[in-house]
Amino acid sequence: MILIRLAHSIMLAWGWQRALIAFIAGVLSALALAPINAWPVLFLTFPVLVWQIDGAVSGRWSGAFAAAAVGWCFGFGYFLAGLYWVGYAFLVDAKTFGWLLPFAVGGLPAYLALYTAAGFAAARLIWVRGPERVLALAAMLTISEWLRGHLLSGFPWDTFGYAFSEPLVLAQSVSLVGVWGLTFLAVAIFSVPAVLVDDKHDTPRPRRPLIVAAIVLAAMAGYGGYRLAHNPSTFVSAVRLRIMQPNLQQDEKFNYSAKESVLERYLRLSDRATGPQSTGLKDVTHLIWPEAAFPFFLTREPEALARILHMLQPNTVLITGAVRAANTPPNERVSRAYNSIYVIDHDGSISAIYDKVHLVPFGEYLPFQDLLERLGLQQLTKLHGGFFAGDRRRAMDVPRAPKALPLICYEAIFPGAAVPPGERPGWLVNVTNDGWFGISSGPYQHFEQARMLAIAEGLPLVRAANTGISAVVDPVGRIIKSLPLGDEGVIDAPLPKALPPTIYAEAGNTAAILFLVLSAIAVGRRRLRD
Repeated sequence: MILIRLAHSIMLAWGWQRALIAFIAGVLSALALAPINAWPVLFLTFPVLVWQIDGAVSGRWSGAFAAAAVGWCFGFGYFLAGLYWVGYAFLVDAKTFGWLLPFAVGGLPAYLALYTAAGFAAARLIWVRGPERVLALAAMLTISEWLRGHLLSGFPWDTFGYAFSEPLVLAQSVSLVGVWGLTFLAVAIFSVPAVLVDDKHDTPRPRRPLIVAAIVLAAMAGYGGYRLAHNPSTFVSAVRLRIMQPNLQQDEKFNYSAKESVLERYLRLSDRATGPQSTGLKDVTHLIWPEAAFPFFLTREPEALARILHMLQPNTVLITGAVRAANTPPNERVSRAYNSIYVIDHDGSISAIYDKVHLVPFGEYLPFQDLLERLGLQQLTKLHGGFFAGDRRRAMDVPRAPKALPLICYEAIFPGAAVPPGERPGWLVNVTNDGWFGISSGPYQHFEQARMLAIAEGLPLVRAANTGISAVVDPVGRIIKSLPLGDEGVIDAPLPKALPPTIYAEAGNTAAILFLVLSAIAVGRRRLRD
């Protein structure tokens, strides 16, 4: 009875009260994300959304507009709470960029909420009575989230499927259906309690959908438990990794005058003994440094390169992020660059180079770069002209180790696009610099999404982050070793072996498409019946 009264009051709310309810539901829904991972809260917030769409005004287009308004308010609250940490980047050089902070903290959620609004409006256009409306919402939000991950360079950060990143048994389902399939399941499962208040004519057995959702959730946990039990961690022989996490502050990391202290810190940490039996780098086969490691072009600083090579042992390979100078035309006065990864052998030979493909808008380049620069704007990295993008993602050969797939920064959060077709590597190497975002939830979310990629593909993840979280993760998501956010240190660990390609790796988004088709059939049948 109390639940019915609550539902009716939410349906009948209007004006600012309706907007406030949706906004609060969005803020609370962000608790499902890392580092809190309180995913059961969605059982409370998603039914509210169903009831708000139920209460949208009658009329096809007026109802869609009302639902879009609810969706925008929900999305704004969700992304504001989930992405507040973006503002930290504008405080690194507050004198230059501080004035942009409110625009970034408010503007990005306002823009991303447009996709949520579109999903709500589309759901309202096909809305039906009964439990099938939950499938309508799940389908339309999955499509709108997919669009958010692809349009205008794409930004699939914190899509609803990541609510299942913890516990690890639930995360395993991403290896079957991918992140977009998990997004559909998350919205459908968490919205189901809304049907408990339905009229018996619309839903004769209101508990049945709840039972079905519980069965699906139990099946996900059962599959996850089975997959974890039957895939213990195994390791590649003769590969010994060392990941260096320097925990450099941003003003030092990009300051050329600090190049000597930065390099000295890297060398000291990398050669650090990590146990009573340790002999420095003698037993390390692969040393890994984070994104854009140096405040200079490495290949143009022979003394720095010589000192690095002097530290490396005859069996040690360095994998490091670095800014790589581009070959620009003679008449171009500015020095353009790539955000890159080098693989450097102990003899100084560079055996592989990868240039970042998916650059960060406003961080590494500006949309309409020339125009905005003429207006006096610049991206956070302050590189005049912006970074060049690499031509494509590609696996790279690493001496004395399996072929690796390099992923720089947030390239690890793009499901389905991270691993190029036909180039299955033996491991994922993710170098990143989350120091822009301080001690906030951003680096935790970034790590969880990279780990979900590893689970989805059945590939181990080796992650070197400037300020953390650095880690070695096996192909089912177990953390072999890690360094916490804000710590300085090194990780010594073996390299986990890859699993055979997962169902998701082989079939892609087939499961998500199947969910959408089945939802369309169920909703269509209900509309014909009504």
